[in-house]
Amino acid sequence: MDAEYVVIGAGSAGCVMAARLSETGARVILLEAGPRDTLPWIHIPAGVLKLLRHPVVNWNYSADASPGTAGRAIHWPRGKVLGGSSSINGMLYVRGNPADYDGWAQMGCRGWSYDDVLPFFRKSEHYVQRGEPEFRGQGGPLKVEDYRTILPLTHRFVEAARQAGFTFRQDLNGREQEGVGYSQMTRKGRFRGSTSQTFLAEARVRPNLRVETNALATRLLFEGKRCTGIAFRQNGVDREARTTREVILCGGSVNSPHLLQISGIGPAAHLQSIDVSVVHDLPGVGANLQDHYVARVSHRARDAVSINQLARGTRLAAEALRFALLGSGALTFGVTSAQVFCRSREGLASPDLQLLFTPASYDAARFGELEREAGMTVAVCPVRPDSRGTIMAASADPYAPPVITPNYLSDPNDTRALISGMRITRRIFAQGPLARHSVVETLPGPDAGSDEALADYARGYGTTIYHPVGTCRMGDGPMAVVDAQLRVHGIGGLRVIDASIMPTLTTGNTNAPTIMIAEKGAVMVRQDA
Repeated sequence: MDAEYVVIGAGSAGCVMAARLSETGARVILLEAGPRDTLPWIHIPAGVLKLLRHPVVNWNYSADASPGTAGRAIHWPRGKVLGGSSSINGMLYVRGNPADYDGWAQMGCRGWSYDDVLPFFRKSEHYVQRGEPEFRGQGGPLKVEDYRTILPLTHRFVEAARQAGFTFRQDLNGREQEGVGYSQMTRKGRFRGSTSQTFLAEARVRPNLRVETNALATRLLFEGKRCTGIAFRQNGVDREARTTREVILCGGSVNSPHLLQISGIGPAAHLQSIDVSVVHDLPGVGANLQDHYVARVSHRARDAVSINQLARGTRLAAEALRFALLGSGALTFGVTSAQVFCRSREGLASPDLQLLFTPASYDAARFGELEREAGMTVAVCPVRPDSRGTIMAASADPYAPPVITPNYLSDPNDTRALISGMRITRRIFAQGPLARHSVVETLPGPDAGSDEALADYARGYGTTIYHPVGTCRMGDGPMAVVDAQLRVHGIGGLRVIDASIMPTLTTGNTNAPTIMIAEKGAVMVRQDA
């Protein structure tokens, strides 16, 4: 089969790319390693906990044990289904801080300042509550809305944060990010609004778009230093797709560098060590890995309803009925209902902490399970980590998972920011609106008072919140993988357009920025055509 464009990976970026390129009339093939997004748990917002280790729609990667995680391997969910990780994530819509993108531009990524990228955020979205027209979009495929149902504990958290000194923001994706505000979600009515159910759903009726599922990319095809297509395996059969214009790699921060490496693009010495013939020596492929690592502060709650109670027995049955009849209630919840963006210390130009509040608490002994008693939790996240890791192919076998080495907390600045965030969180919990509902701090617990104790807790109990970026870094210089037009350095006919191109992490969740990257990347591809 052949087309003008072959898009590899139907995730957050790939669905956007296929939709935007096909709307011009160009012939587009979209390949996805996973199945169609028919699993019911995908579409019910509260079903996210059922997807974190799902054997069919999740790659279920594992990051290496390291000193920063007290010798623990860390589970890394990644979506393997139409919509990719936007089909299994917590649905939070967070654009990041203007300083993130101005920083990219200052690093040499021309055309990626906040003023440059804001039109693409606005283009992609339809913000139900409208917001300020200068900052928020109307009429885009991606439906964004505020929480439909908010438990009183969330209101108490917002009020406690205000009493602790944080400014209330009506719209955390509007004019000002720093402060406290309520979360926004990507939704389609009462259901999840993945890029499959928004961008791709609108595009799939076009005869010039061909979507192939259960199609694992095994090797990029080249003629000299030009990429001409992709080899893939579908239902046990080896096939190829050829392009007359470009191959667009949208595999994400794990699969994009992995496919480049097993196809011969990457650090030459490593490729030779795994018996891959070198097509182009590009040492930055798989380097510059960054991720958001969090430590949770949890409290047992009293005189309040949390998700813990709503997720069981007759209350769960009542919530299911409420969801079916009204499209509201607990089944519409994502993972975080309110957030604080703040600074870990004085002298910083913009927030480096995100505090994510959930009116729930989790069983430390069982992954993804809620506790039985009422609880509330803040996940403390240093959003601009200095630690860097790698993702490297373990062999030439496309079915062998790569070696993921995040090196969490390897830079002491990240540990310091995390400790500061936990202390700020404790200050918020100590304010009257929340303190009256707290029985006791269960994690890290009242005995963890010193910096050393908090650091030990972070290493022993911290985890990722699934925001890997940077492994095909945009920019100039020897470690850059793509240029500011997202073209792979030294290779014709090939671009990488996904979260892996981010030079640095954004201040918050990465799904909205990834969609923006695809919107901007699609315009670049079309202009070159």
